[in-house]
Amino acid sequence: MMSIRQRKGVRATDVSGDGAAQQEDVALEPKLPSEGCTSRRLWKILSFTVGGAVALCAGLLTSVYLATLHENDLWFSNIKEVEREISFRTECGLYYSYYKQMLQAPSLVHGFRGLMYDNKTESMRTINLLQRMNIYQEVFLSVLYRALPVQKYLEPVYFYIYTLFGLQAVYVAALYTTSWLLSGTWLSGLLAAFWYVTNRTDTTRVEFTIPLRENWALPFFAVQVAAITYFLRPNLRPVAERLTLLTIFMSTFVFSLTWQFNQFTMLVQALGLFALDSLDMLPAAKATWLYSIQVTALLLVCALQFFNSMILGSLLISFNLSVLIARKLQKNLKTGNFLNRLGKLLLHLLVVLCLTLFLNNIIKKTLNLKSDEHIFKFLKAKFGFGATRDFDANLYLCEEAFGLLPWDTFGRLSDTLLLHAYVLVLGVTATTALAVALRHLSSHVSAVLSSDSPAQGPTGRCAVSLRPDIAYNLTHTVVFGALALSTMRMKYLWTPHVCVFAASGLCSPGVWGSLLKVARLHTPARVCVVRHAVPMLMLLCLGCKFWPGVMDELSELREFYDPDTVELMHWINSNTPRTAVFAGSMQLLAGVKLCTGRTLTNHPHYEDSGLRARTRAVYQVYARRPPEEVHALLRALGTDFVILEDSICFERRHRRGCRLRDLLDVANGHMMDGPGENEAGLQPAGHPRFCEEIRRGLPAYSALFTRVFQNKTFHVYRLQKEVAGPPAPSPSGQTR
Repeated sequence: MMSIRQRKGVRATDVSGDGAAQQEDVALEPKLPSEGCTSRRLWKILSFTVGGAVALCAGLLTSVYLATLHENDLWFSNIKEVEREISFRTECGLYYSYYKQMLQAPSLVHGFRGLMYDNKTESMRTINLLQRMNIYQEVFLSVLYRALPVQKYLEPVYFYIYTLFGLQAVYVAALYTTSWLLSGTWLSGLLAAFWYVTNRTDTTRVEFTIPLRENWALPFFAVQVAAITYFLRPNLRPVAERLTLLTIFMSTFVFSLTWQFNQFTMLVQALGLFALDSLDMLPAAKATWLYSIQVTALLLVCALQFFNSMILGSLLISFNLSVLIARKLQKNLKTGNFLNRLGKLLLHLLVVLCLTLFLNNIIKKTLNLKSDEHIFKFLKAKFGFGATRDFDANLYLCEEAFGLLPWDTFGRLSDTLLLHAYVLVLGVTATTALAVALRHLSSHVSAVLSSDSPAQGPTGRCAVSLRPDIAYNLTHTVVFGALALSTMRMKYLWTPHVCVFAASGLCSPGVWGSLLKVARLHTPARVCVVRHAVPMLMLLCLGCKFWPGVMDELSELREFYDPDTVELMHWINSNTPRTAVFAGSMQLLAGVKLCTGRTLTNHPHYEDSGLRARTRAVYQVYARRPPEEVHALLRALGTDFVILEDSICFERRHRRGCRLRDLLDVANGHMMDGPGENEAGLQPAGHPRFCEEIRRGLPAYSALFTRVFQNKTFHVYRLQKEVAGPPAPSPSGQTR
């Protein structure tokens, strides 16, 4: 298998009105003492220019750093084309194959037609890839490569990967900007960018999974968060507000277009907005804009994906519509005393929940939608609502990426002092938010409060306060933190924002003002000194600690090495017809399509119920099934060749119960291999394991399967086409 080897803030004032208060705008830098209007304007221009230049440099340096690591890990510039393509593992190779397909098409029209009427991704089926998958970015990039005069100077693969690494510059600049907006100083943006790089293991995986959908989408998600942060500032000028809304919409749209998990990510975001809106910590009108933008962007993506039913049946659309409807039904939600408001709030929550489930159920029944049922089965089993024998749900449960966030993650975050700073800032901000929420529930008239200066409550006493943009980012980090803790793969949505939130808090006059007040040491001068001195010392400390490690990383040279897979791809290209249909594991077949262009029976894009059934049928080669049944299942999918992998048949990577063969045994009602307990109701299998028994060359197997290729990792068998026998069985073992 593949391996890597050594190579040779300003104060704001509360003004209540129309259920939401207004604040003064907050500049990016705190105002200087009165030195004349011209001096202050020049200082702002200088600060903005320097801060913008630093943001640009931080983004570009991160991009170059990650691209260099990718080159050093694989020696990408020196390896053969087939090795480059194999390095795009699993679904990454599948997505890249469509970029390659568009470039190889005689014209753009032929390329588009090939994607819309594709009959090679799934054998015996013609599917619209633009509807099924999020591959518009590959289409756009192929069109751009054809249009620009770069073909003589830049290979298509480099144009592709440099675009992805270039997006990392956008990503870091967006994180930098968000931190700057929250704290009022670009110093926090620099600290956020530095933390993003030093915690690279937990903030990104772009250097080894380049074409993955999240690497396209997350930079635009970061732009959206930065735009929302600016949008929630009070008293924006009409032009600035319209431009910000346009930025939010465009970034939300591109984010949704480039990642199939967009709806689930934005649902978590919408839940955070709903919590703040219900507690009157966001202006109601702005919250409505954000709900509407999410729905509009998703519906536009739905139209571009030829009315993909999975989008129409998403919980996000049902939830946002329910929130807007419930708000119309409950107009007096934010009035009354504490108990009154608390009761109305609980009723509002119940109405939204019931309406969401009702709308979603109606939509799914109308559209007969089953594409996302495996996700809900997985969630049901993951959170302990009953064990399941469902193959798809267990396949997710047994993957480390969908397990709980490992404890060693917190150790790595602590090594860079990020976790310590984050916990401090989160504790102070969350305490303030709780006090503000209780105060709003107790008030007869709701108000949106400022965080950098005390606000006057209804009784005239001094009260704590929280700006809407800070409240939003607090909720954002909490809800995505909960998501990351429950599902490790989602940590890449959380950890970059941890960098932003921790850095902005360390540079925030609000956080240090609160801490110095508790210590009875508060003065404006001390706050100013501490909020600039602490991040500068942090940057100095981190630079001294991690600079040698970064230099070592950049000097360590490795080389891509996977001779068995390279040999397999060469054999397929040389010894099989271009119309041949291949069956095998999802991960391997993605590489087969990219490197050879052969037709597949199944692939890693798992968001289709029909494809999941195909995959279960193909994977019976690793179950205990008779050769006749396995042959019938494979031939029903038009299979000409099947590839068996020793790493799956004799798997040791997962524990008992999570090996692929165990999942198949349980789904088929059979007892698992080896010592250990079995679930009640499982029966001993009546046949040996197919992938083991076929190696012996017994007549029952050799009559149906002929081995045509083998090496240390792979065994390829050609299927006999004309075999009389019983009708094809189902993947679960029952005859159709």
